[in-house]
Amino acid sequence: MEFVPSEPVHRVLCADCGTPIVPNSANLCVACLRNTVDITEGIPKQASISFCRNCERFLSPPQTWTIAKPESSELLSICLKKLKGLPKVRLTDAHFIWTEPHSKRLKVSITIQKEVLTNTILEQTFEIEYLVQYGQCPDCAKLAAKNTWKALVQVRQKVPHKRTFLYLEQLILKHNAQKDTISVKEVRDGLDFFYSSRSHALKMVEFLSSVVPVRSKASEQLLSSDTHTNTANFKYTYSVEIVPICKDDLVCIPLKQARAMSNINPLTVCVRVGNSIQLLDPATMQSADITSPSYWRTPFDTLATVTDLVEFTVLDVDPDFSKSRGKFVMADAQVALAGAFRSSGGIQEDDGAMDYESSGITNQIYHTRTHLGAILQPGDTALGYHVTNSNYNSDDFATLPQGRIPDVILVKKTYPNRRKKSKARNWKLRSIAKEAGEEGETGGSRGIVGRMGGRDQKKVEEDYELFLRDLEEDPELRQGVNLYKALDSDVKMAVEGAKERRGKRRVQYAMDVDEAPQEEIIPVTIPQEEEEEEEADFPDVKIDELLEGFDELTLGTAEGIEEEETV
Repeated sequence: MEFVPSEPVHRVLCADCGTPIVPNSANLCVACLRNTVDITEGIPKQASISFCRNCERFLSPPQTWTIAKPESSELLSICLKKLKGLPKVRLTDAHFIWTEPHSKRLKVSITIQKEVLTNTILEQTFEIEYLVQYGQCPDCAKLAAKNTWKALVQVRQKVPHKRTFLYLEQLILKHNAQKDTISVKEVRDGLDFFYSSRSHALKMVEFLSSVVPVRSKASEQLLSSDTHTNTANFKYTYSVEIVPICKDDLVCIPLKQARAMSNINPLTVCVRVGNSIQLLDPATMQSADITSPSYWRTPFDTLATVTDLVEFTVLDVDPDFSKSRGKFVMADAQVALAGAFRSSGGIQEDDGAMDYESSGITNQIYHTRTHLGAILQPGDTALGYHVTNSNYNSDDFATLPQGRIPDVILVKKTYPNRRKKSKARNWKLRSIAKEAGEEGETGGSRGIVGRMGGRDQKKVEEDYELFLRDLEEDPELRQGVNLYKALDSDVKMAVEGAKERRGKRRVQYAMDVDEAPQEEIIPVTIPQEEEEEEEADFPDVKIDELLEGFDELTLGTAEGIEEEETV
C-alpha cells in the first residue's frame, strides 16, 4: 500500500507569547486574544431581581410579575432580560448553577460569541450572580392596606367538623385555583377568599360548583359613584353554601322524595360526594344521585355522622358477587360489638366505660346486609351505625316501618391494630399559606383550616387525623389530592410525637369528662403472645403515588418554614 503524506499544516508564532498557532487575521493565540479583547465588556457580572414573598412572583421587566419556579426556563428568561449589553453579542448557552435555596443568590453560566476581528469569532463563558431582593407587587401592596379587596367569596358548610374544608383545600391546590387569591381567612363555619377582581371571584365560584354541591348568592355594595362620568365603584360578595352531607354519613330521605328517586329505601349511606351526592342502600345495592338544585328544593339533614360510628367485629361474611355495583358487593354478615368476646384477663383497663354485661348487648350477634362484601373477611373490624341502640331526632326516620330498619349498618372497614402502632406516615400534604403576615403562597404548615385555635383546636386535629386516614384507605379519594414525600427528619419527629400523644384508649360510648389529677400508675406487662398482629391488607400509600418534596419551590428562609405535624 502506497504511503500518502498528509497536507502540511503551516503554523506561525503568536505575536505576543510566541506559541505556534494556526495563522489567523490577528496572528494571536486564543489566550492572548482574550487578554487583548474582552467580549464581555458592557455585560454586568452582578444584577438583582425582585421577588414577592406573598404571591411568589418575580418581576419581569418592565412591570409584569410572573410566577416562575427555581431553575425554570421562565426564571432564566427573566434573568437574561436584566442584562443590558446582552443584545450586542450572540448567546449560545445559558444555564443555572446550583445554590442554596436560602442564600438569596442565583448564579447563571452564560456562553457568548462575538466577532472581534475580520473572520475571527471569539467564544467566552462566564458567570453572573443575581441577588434576590424581597419586595411587594402592586397586588400584595393593596393587601397590606385596608379595604382594598374588590370581591369576596364566603364558603360555608353547617356541619360540626372541618373535614370537608381540609379536602377542599387539597382540591384547590391540585387545580391551582388559589393563584388569584390575595388572602384567605378562616371563620366559624367556613372560609373567606378575598380577591382584587370580580372575575377572579367568579372563577372560584365556578370551580367550587364543579367539585362540590353548592348553592350561591351574589350581592354588591356601592362604595362611590361619579354622576358626571356615570361610573361607580362596587364591592362584590358571593355566598357559597355547601350541602351539609358528607361521605359515610347516614341519611334518611323524605318518603316523598325517595319515591321520586326510583322508590329507593329512605335509609341510605352517602358513599361519594362530588358535584352531586351519591346515596346507596346497603340492603338492595340501589343508588341515587342527588344534584345540588334538587337537594336545595327539598333539603334534609343527616341522621348521624362519622363521629357516631361504632366498631364491630365481623364474625361471618357470605358475599353474593352476582349483586354488585362498581366496587361494592352485597353480602350477608354477622357482626358483634368490638371486644364483645374478649377476655379481660383480670386487668381492669376501662374503668370509665359503661357496664355492657348488665345491659345485655355486649355478646349479642347482629345479622345485617352490607355493601362491603368485596373487602370484609371474618375477623375484620368494621365501622358502622348501631341503629337499634341510637335515638334519632328525625320525623322522617320516625315514619319508617320498623321492619325496614336494620339493626346495624356497616359503612367502612377499619384497621385498629395498625392504628395502635406509632408508625409515622411517609407522606405529607401541602397547604395554602395566604394569611396576613405570612410569607409565600404555599408551605408545609397547618394551612388555612385550624388557625383560629381556642377550644376547637383539639377537634380540628382529630378531624385532620380522620382526613389522613380516609386518604390512606380510599384510593379513589387520593386521585384528587397531591401527596408529597416526607423527609426522614419529619418521620422521626412524627414517631416521637405519636408516642407522647398516645394515652389512654377511648372506649365506645364513653362520656367526655374533665381530666382528673394524675395518680400513680402501676405498669402492667403484657405478654408478647397477647399483642395483636398488624393487618396484612392495610392500604399503604405506594411510593409511586408520591411527588417530590416541595421545600425547594419557595425561596423563603429555612427558619421561616414550619414543618408539618403528622398526627
